[in-house]
Amino acid sequence: MLRTLILFALVAGAISLAWYGAGRPIPVPPSPLAAGDKLTCISYAPFHGDQAPFTWWLHIPDRQIAGDLARLSQSASCVRTYSARSAQGRVTKLASGLGLKVLQGIWLGRNRAENRREIEAALALARHHPGTIEAFIVGNEVLLRGELPAAKIKAYLEEVRKRSGLPVTYADVWEFWLKAPELAPATDFVTIHILPYWEDAPVAADDAVAHVREIRERLQAAFAGKEIWIGEVGWPSAGRMRDGALPSPANQARVLSGVVAAAKAGGWRVNLIEAFDQPWKRLLEGTVGGYWGLYDDADGKLKFRFGEPVSNHPNWLAEAGLGVGAAFLVFLAAWLGRREGEPHEASWRRDLAVASIALGCGLVFGWAAVSLAVENIETGDSFRAVAMLVLALVVPMAASYAVTRGDRLPGFAAALDPSRWRSQGLVEVILAVLFAATVVAAIHVALGLVFDPRYKDFPLASLTGPVAALAIIAFAGARTLPRPGDAEVLGAVVLTGSALFIIANEGIANWQALWFASLLVVLSLTALRARAAPG
Repeated sequence: MLRTLILFALVAGAISLAWYGAGRPIPVPPSPLAAGDKLTCISYAPFHGDQAPFTWWLHIPDRQIAGDLARLSQSASCVRTYSARSAQGRVTKLASGLGLKVLQGIWLGRNRAENRREIEAALALARHHPGTIEAFIVGNEVLLRGELPAAKIKAYLEEVRKRSGLPVTYADVWEFWLKAPELAPATDFVTIHILPYWEDAPVAADDAVAHVREIRERLQAAFAGKEIWIGEVGWPSAGRMRDGALPSPANQARVLSGVVAAAKAGGWRVNLIEAFDQPWKRLLEGTVGGYWGLYDDADGKLKFRFGEPVSNHPNWLAEAGLGVGAAFLVFLAAWLGRREGEPHEASWRRDLAVASIALGCGLVFGWAAVSLAVENIETGDSFRAVAMLVLALVVPMAASYAVTRGDRLPGFAAALDPSRWRSQGLVEVILAVLFAATVVAAIHVALGLVFDPRYKDFPLASLTGPVAALAIIAFAGARTLPRPGDAEVLGAVVLTGSALFIIANEGIANWQALWFASLLVVLSLTALRARAAPG
């Protein structure tokens, strides 16, 4: 008992120390804003929680929009909108009372009748709130979506400029401006989007500001005589890596601080994306799509302040506490499975195996639990995320119980063949079920990352504990290599093949992909060590 308590104390201390280090604030560059300075402009969409623009019956009260704008008016001089109708159409009216300027968006798409209604609504806003609209942005990434030809966009630009007497522009990803230079004469300034994270060749946070500067200079040379506005630039605070581009609060603070500083030094005009996190975007862009805001959607608080250190794990105390709790349950399961009279040497090995399982589970379980709230909100993905979180706790507990009893890792047949259940112990059947469930979950995630990877996350936190626990019980048993079953071999082939593809596709700069691929390989080796059923 004393040895178990000492091992638990060591594991709990290691978990707490690891999370203390992960949660420590990271220094960022000095603030680019002097006292009293404000951001030039920031994108604003009035959606919070489960509110979404494609929910046609949604009504957002004016007080919600007014509260958002009041908060933004303290840090920005202007807001950019993307539509002149519905809730976004009321932004201009409410901004005028706060002294905020508006870059008024006009949403364009394939439906010409809808385009006409957007234009008329935007022109009405300009008439009713003179002096508030700084310019019209006639169309946003229409060429990127392939919904209208450049000639039609140009006609809309010329119409809005003529009828409003206000400056007009069109906004799109910078490459599409180079593909449609004929739009420039119809604009008063060129509005480009530069999102280093979303580039075809993703740019790491350390290189993002230099990339923005380089692209802007390239567009300035291509459109000499035209002012170049950066209509969207930002960095996500959560989500999956792309190559070396890692979403995190600290990276978000570094990139935005650097861009604002470069804009001030170069005299650029720049609009940051975006004001508040937009959870609905997770449906379109995966987890990362919902976390580009300077303000957290959940509580409306700033994620960081320019010049102040930022923690990538502000909830590290909760993550550490959940991890220590999970490790305690692993040790408790081992205690319940203990046998009296076991040889001293064997008990030492098994206690160390239990401690290893507890450490592997405890280090990441809190991360998995906290991350559940930011996962993709599609029903299928949410169900899988919850199931994997359950496995992240239950599998290490079952493995710890089995290790203490001296059981081997059973193959899939122990779970899938009802005719064998009576001849096997309940623990063996449960462990086989959990083993099979872990392999199925891993394959489901892996195939998603093979066939449709762009918006898929790497569930590192929820998969690490189960994989480590299963590997320990598989390799802590007999030293002779068992003959695996056909199902185990097939699973190992799929897992290993997926791992190799993911590494090749994601690149070695993506440590999340390397970690996940390593888990797949370890799980495939574990499957080959499972004890196949006779026959």
